[in-house]
Amino acid sequence: MCQFISNYGSVAMKVSITSKQQNNLMKRKEVSFCVDHSDIGGTPARAEVSNQLASVLKIKRELVYVTSMQTKTGTMTTVGKANVYDSVEQAKSLEPKHIIARNAVPEKADETAPEEPKEEE
Repeated sequence: MCQFISNYGSVAMKVSITSKQQNNLMKRKEVSFCVDHSDIGGTPARAEVSNQLASVLKIKRELVYVTSMQTKTGTMTTVGKANVYDSVEQAKSLEPKHIIARNAVPEKADETAPEEPKEEE
């Protein structure tokens, strides 16, 4: 069992890999994980979990696709599954479009964008 502690804001989040299985046909690793987020409260974002899994596995973040996450009722523990691909092309050809969309890194708002002019009455 692998454990990794990540800074999530000002507090820590613990990510543990519970199982890892190689799928040679699909050219990916199928990973089960557990996240202890008692220090941060709510369920962490899928993008943050992907980043931490990539750090634990020492691979690029673009190769990790979290397929499911479920917080256990009454606890601050989330369990989930992820697919770790050998290449980005393989991931894009096998993963469903909704999983690819869910794992996309959220874009930050452009702060330098000009404001729209207000209409005068």
